[in-house]
Amino acid sequence: MKVTIVGCSGSYPGPDSPASCYLIEADGFRMLLDFGSGSLGALQRHIGLYDVDAICLTHLHADHCLDVCGYHVVRTYGPAAPYPIVPIYAPADAPRRLAAAYGMPDEPGLETAFDFVPLEPGSFEIGPFTLTAGLVNHPVEAYGFRVTGGGRSVAYSGDTGESNELVKLAAGADLLLCEASFVERPGLPPGLHLTGRQAAEHAAKADVGRLVLTHLVPWNDQATVLREASEGGYGGPFELARSGAVYDLA
Repeated sequence: MKVTIVGCSGSYPGPDSPASCYLIEADGFRMLLDFGSGSLGALQRHIGLYDVDAICLTHLHADHCLDVCGYHVVRTYGPAAPYPIVPIYAPADAPRRLAAAYGMPDEPGLETAFDFVPLEPGSFEIGPFTLTAGLVNHPVEAYGFRVTGGGRSVAYSGDTGESNELVKLAAGADLLLCEASFVERPGLPPGLHLTGRQAAEHAAKADVGRLVLTHLVPWNDQATVLREASEGGYGGPFELARSGAVYDLA
């Protein structure tokens, strides 16, 4: 399994990264976890424009899903159209919400390019992968993911506040992509995002092999995020996510 960080900026694209998007590859199959603002452009540095086999969306905030709209143009109007339909596993309201964002009516919506499959908690097969989805702690319907293939596993928090479900999803994973949107200060809202320290605490409880801090909001001092993660009791390797970074889970 190979994991490429396409975008890791939190809430909006930053100067050095698009918003959330992670490319997972194995056995020639290419799957995206989230497809946030600006990520379609950066994705083309790593794979061909028409090489996406499946898309999984943790939730329907723009920084995690909005480039589905641009990708509809790619697959509907490209020079060799029509292209094969791509499945999108997402919260049930995704077809309506994304059609509205694009400016299309509900019918035919984006289904000319995509087959929307409603997410619910549990495990299912996507190509060579087993994906497990669990509801995490965010103001909207939001999922964390665990992807397993070839005896390796990567967990992805999506957006979440403190979450026992995330610990379960990440248990023993080789790699945890965990959001760290907040820096420590009094009065942080609960049930929204994690700090670097809280991300490390989740990694420690789950006993993951490596922690990568993601969803890095550009207005934060990232050195502070990293320092706070060092205070979370996690003893394994950890680092800030970087657009273009690749992890080979061999």
